[in-house]
Amino acid sequence: MKCAIYARVSTVDQHCDMQLRELSEDVERMRLGDQVRYVDMQSTRKRRPSLEQLLKDAAAGKLGTVVVWKLDRFGRSVQELVANIEALDRAGVRFLVPGQGIDTDKRNPTSRLLLHVLAAVAEFERDLIRERVTSGQVEYQRAFDAGEVGAGKGRESKSKRNLAPHRPKKTFARAKAAKLRASGLSWAKISEQLGVKVSTVRDAVNGRDRTGKKPLRKGGS
Repeated sequence: MKCAIYARVSTVDQHCDMQLRELSEDVERMRLGDQVRYVDMQSTRKRRPSLEQLLKDAAAGKLGTVVVWKLDRFGRSVQELVANIEALDRAGVRFLVPGQGIDTDKRNPTSRLLLHVLAAVAEFERDLIRERVTSGQVEYQRAFDAGEVGAGKGRESKSKRNLAPHRPKKTFARAKAAKLRASGLSWAKISEQLGVKVSTVRDAVNGRDRTGKKPLRKGGS
């Protein structure tokens, strides 16, 4: 089984040479097998193609061990870190961070405890995020009711639209929009009649999602 070395640059450190050199020496010293490297050279992108490929290869049974320099290289948050480690654990892949003394080898009596502790911390992080979101919504509701939200009033919403909280989502009849368009009505007229933006009507009739791409049809491409 191959041993995967995963390295990623950070905002501060834009080079992986030291990570790769130290990890390669650790793999040789511990005799973990043939090395295969996965390196992500972008620190700001949400997607990490090399990490995604590593997890796919692990699930496919191509890897026996994954070694990283530090825990923060393997996840942007505790939740993501735990999810990635659990994915390796389900695939029977050992996860190692030699510099921090972390090893999920099932023969290691502390490995199960480590995973449980990390999972508990991830749940704690999720609870904190939910609490912050809820508190923010409650405070915005109070400020809106008190007339403190608006341009020049000291507080504005992130969108700068300063709309009322908990307002119902605007919906419209897509089938009706398609019929109106088929009858020859302009996008502007349809928009005015249905009370939605021209772009929203056009995307709905053309079968596009919010990204502007047409969704894939079942059985086709």
